[in-house]
Amino acid sequence: MRKNTKPTLLAAATAALALGLTACGSASDPSSSAASGGAADDSKPLVVAASPSPHADVLNFVKDKLAAKEGLKLEVKEFTDYVLPNTATEQGQVGANYFQHKPYLDDFNKKNGTHIVPVANVHLEPLGLYSKKVKAVTDLRPGHTVAVPNDTTNGGRALQLLAANNLITLKEGVGTSAKLSDITDKKGLEFKELEAATVPRALNDVDAAVINGNYALEAKLSPAKDALVLEKSEGNPYANFLAVKAGHEKDPRVQKLAKLLNSDEVRAFIEEKYQGSVTPAFGTPAS
Repeated sequence: MRKNTKPTLLAAATAALALGLTACGSASDPSSSAASGGAADDSKPLVVAASPSPHADVLNFVKDKLAAKEGLKLEVKEFTDYVLPNTATEQGQVGANYFQHKPYLDDFNKKNGTHIVPVANVHLEPLGLYSKKVKAVTDLRPGHTVAVPNDTTNGGRALQLLAANNLITLKEGVGTSAKLSDITDKKGLEFKELEAATVPRALNDVDAAVINGNYALEAKLSPAKDALVLEKSEGNPYANFLAVKAGHEKDPRVQKLAKLLNSDEVRAFIEEKYQGSVTPAFGTPAS
């Protein structure tokens, strides 16, 4: 998930939303009482913006199998970018979104002046290193090229994965904000920065590539089987969560959805469908 965002994108996003979401006509609409700060109308659908996979898949499972028992009407809107879901949520054109992790959201809010907050962690998509040219990390040699995402959050995340597997050395303390300039020892590797969504298409042109879990799935890769290495789940800050505009956390529809997304049924669905490529990461997001 997760590319860099700029304030200038908001104008374009607003125009696109006006064309694409004016027909939502729900309690998530800006004219609704919930969007204007009043009590939410529990009888209207909660419209949730989501990336196609695995986010929309999980939401549609909840919609089809679990929501009716909780008296929740749920509508899923799929987006293929990482700007419009937050912009739509900020403007009240959807009631919630599910597509991102905390480092990305923090960066987005800071750069765009938005007020999106996490409600409940749901899953982790382990970032992985993939290759069609080598069979193991130890096969990567000086002169080989590795593609990495070019955005702030995933770029640093990718470099941390490479450092954890002794492919590079980073300056001490750079954390998840690491940049290529923070590499103190490239160990002979060359790097190619690309937009996260396009990295899978570069696999034939580079020796290895660090790919986000959702984009790996869309490219028909199985992270659990195909990745040379994957991020560890324990202590990982990149859990994807349900998020809303600040002040809407107590919307009863949001609370019902958060409960269902952290249910045993959803855990079983994720584990069975994704076989380790996506893993449950339930709980309260870090502040």
